[in-house]
Amino acid sequence: MNKYIDAFSNAFTGTADWTWRSITFEVPWYNNYFWGLIAISLFVWLLEIAFPWRKNQSIIRKDFWLDAFYMFFNFFIFSIVISGVYTILGLVFSEVNLTASSFALLDLSHWPQWAQLLTFFIILDFVQWFTHVLLHKYPFLWKFHKVHHSVKEMGFAAHLRYHWMENIFYKPLKTFGVMLIGGFEPDQAYIVHFITIAIGHLNHANIKITWGPLRYLFNNPVMHLYHHAYTLPEGKLGVNYGISLSLWDYIFKTNYIPEDSGNVEIGFKGDDKFPHGFIGQNLYGFGKDE
Repeated sequence: MNKYIDAFSNAFTGTADWTWRSITFEVPWYNNYFWGLIAISLFVWLLEIAFPWRKNQSIIRKDFWLDAFYMFFNFFIFSIVISGVYTILGLVFSEVNLTASSFALLDLSHWPQWAQLLTFFIILDFVQWFTHVLLHKYPFLWKFHKVHHSVKEMGFAAHLRYHWMENIFYKPLKTFGVMLIGGFEPDQAYIVHFITIAIGHLNHANIKITWGPLRYLFNNPVMHLYHHAYTLPEGKLGVNYGISLSLWDYIFKTNYIPEDSGNVEIGFKGDDKFPHGFIGQNLYGFGKDE
C-alpha cells in the first residue's frame, strides 16, 4: 500500500512542480505547455480582432473569461489533481504485465521522426473523433459534453471549455491509441500537442477559414460552427465531429455545411436553463438531467 501512496504523492508533487517551473520559464520553450498555450491563444485572439467573421461580436465575447479559466483548469489544475490516480493505474497494469508495448500493432522505432509524428497524430485524432461521436450518441456521456456545447458565442477559448469528466473519457482511449504504436518516443509528442492546440483554437475562433481543397482533410471554423449549431439535421445527434482532421467526417458521412455566413444560433435545446457558472457546470451531469 505504501508504494501506491508514495507513487500518488510523487506524481502529484512532480506535476505541480513541473507546472510551476513552466510558469517560471525553467522548462525549455519547446515543451513549455503553459506559455505555449498562452502564446497560441494570444495569436489566435489577435486574428479574431483583426479579421472578425461575425463583426457584431464583441472582442471580449460572452463568457470569454469563463472559457479562459477552463483552459487553465483542464490543462493544468485538473492534470495536477488527477496525476496520482493515473500513476497508480500504471502500477496496477504493470503488475499484471500490461505495458505500453502490450498492444503494439506498429513498431515505429525504425521510422523517420516525421513519419512517427504523423502516425501518432493520425491515430490520436481518430481516437478522439470516435470518442467525440460517443459523447453525442449516449445520453449519459452527452450530459457531460453539454458543458462544451453551452457556448453561445464562439471564440478561440471555447475550444477548452469542457466538463472535467471528459478528461476521464478521453484519457484511457488516447492512451490505448498510443499503445498501438511501439517504439514511439513520448518526448516528441510536444510537436503534435502544439499543432492540435493551434488547430482547435482556430476551429472555435471568430474567423472564417475554410482551407480551400484542404477542407476535406483539416477541420475549420466554418465546419465546426455547425457542430455547435442549435438546430441539427433531422435524425442527427451531431455532425462534424472532427477534432483536427475533417477526414473522418467525410469518410463516415457525418459532414454537414449548408452555408458559410457564420450567422448560426449555437447551443442545444434547454440551454437557457443550463448552469452559467463554472461550479454549476462541472457538477452538472451527476444529477438528474432536465
